[in-house]
Amino acid sequence: MPDQTFPHTLIRYGRLQADTSRHYEPADADDAAAGPPDEPDWIVPLSTWLKARDILRARRHPVAILLGPDAEPADLLENGAREIDPRGIAYIAVNFPMYTDGRGYSIAQILRTHHGWQGELRAVGDVLIDTIHYQARCGFDSFAVKAGHDPVKALHALKTFSHHYQHGYARPPEPQLADA
Repeated sequence: MPDQTFPHTLIRYGRLQADTSRHYEPADADDAAAGPPDEPDWIVPLSTWLKARDILRARRHPVAILLGPDAEPADLLENGAREIDPRGIAYIAVNFPMYTDGRGYSIAQILRTHHGWQGELRAVGDVLIDTIHYQARCGFDSFAVKAGHDPVKALHALKTFSHHYQHGYARPPEPQLADA
């Protein structure tokens, strides 16, 4: 079970913070069915969540679910439900393998508008200063800024435009985070 720490700075709910997430890659089907250790900050692939959902929900520390650009958001629905059950899910991360790959924008919009996801939605992968504003308009509220990009400039990019020609995703109220 390799452990890869993402060397990114995170923009979360309009604030900069260190990204301590760890990406769980199961070595085989048995690993996928068990999941990572019950510790904070794990991101598991959608396939692991689907195989071990009940085990992962029973943990003390919720996991994040990583959706690839070819993922089907409806796979997160259970037993004919119309909305995603948030139990045991820290957040949903959507991978952008290249900044020119727009499928993550569609996944975010589908999660928010069709599947009722109101929890944290994080853009990961090739997340650039130039894309953050548009990702936020589709429903992302946290961003793992690609290494080598200035996180302060990325934070300011969220306010690049004051007016828009098209409506964006209507965001739920931001959670009130305690100051550390």
